[in-house]
Amino acid sequence: MVTSAEFDRGFLHPRYWPMWLGIALMRLLSFLPLRVQWWFGCGLGRLLQALLKKRVHVARTNLRLCFPEMGDAEREALLRDNFNQTGMALFDSVNAWWWSDRRIQKHMTIRGLEHIEQARADGQGVILFAAHCLMLEAGARVFGQCCPGVGVYRPHNNKFMEYLQVKGRLRSNKGLIPKREVRQMVKALRSGEVIWYTADQDAGRKGAVFAPFFAVEEAVTVTGATTLAKLGKARVMPFFVERNRDNSGYTIEILPPLDDFPGDNEMADAVRGNRILEQLIRRRPEQYMWLHRRFKTRPQRSDPSLY
Repeated sequence: MVTSAEFDRGFLHPRYWPMWLGIALMRLLSFLPLRVQWWFGCGLGRLLQALLKKRVHVARTNLRLCFPEMGDAEREALLRDNFNQTGMALFDSVNAWWWSDRRIQKHMTIRGLEHIEQARADGQGVILFAAHCLMLEAGARVFGQCCPGVGVYRPHNNKFMEYLQVKGRLRSNKGLIPKREVRQMVKALRSGEVIWYTADQDAGRKGAVFAPFFAVEEAVTVTGATTLAKLGKARVMPFFVERNRDNSGYTIEILPPLDDFPGDNEMADAVRGNRILEQLIRRRPEQYMWLHRRFKTRPQRSDPSLY
């Protein structure tokens, strides 16, 4: 488990100076009120939508596949809103990494902590079953103010960015576990820890089944939640974080633990898990990470790409 961020003197090399300049700018912007940040975030989102044509295509395709019942105009409006939210997500990360505890607490609301308290009283670890919403960084910081936990993450290829994300994510949480280190996750759960876990991205065929996700009948779905719940003897609780509609702060809701999870087989758990994720995403679909190629792995290797 990663429990500290190690600074490397090599980060002072001139090749990192542009990144330091960007960090300094974002630190300055972090002092702005949330509603002013939203104004800047929307502008950044519109710029990203104009520049990132491939990502626009991915997001538009995902929305078409997931919401065929929507008209084209409605989906395009959702696409624009999603890019606005994506621009604001940069500020959410900056806030999560650099806001003081006091300022975080002024802008946070958490519901459902009693479910975690009960699991801990029963001597069980907890898996927070979350969707890849755009506020995950802010959500981790907010949650850690009341209940420090352990995050599952993908180490960054850039050493400087790895330092920044680890340092930021450990501001109010205990540690980070690389996503392939299942044994570490199981050990943490058996020790009664709370672990963040997301199962809604396409990570390939290994450790996955094909289950319905929105209107896509066969979407690759990782089965890690089943494995971890079994081996870690943990309770699984749906977890939702959102930026408030009036941009006044962040709200987290922890739902009651799932009954009979894990079930009889991985496929049934995957179907059930995807349905739960759909319900969470539909609460604020504009705040979901639609830019990811969610359906890049096809049921048959010879199937044409959906993108």
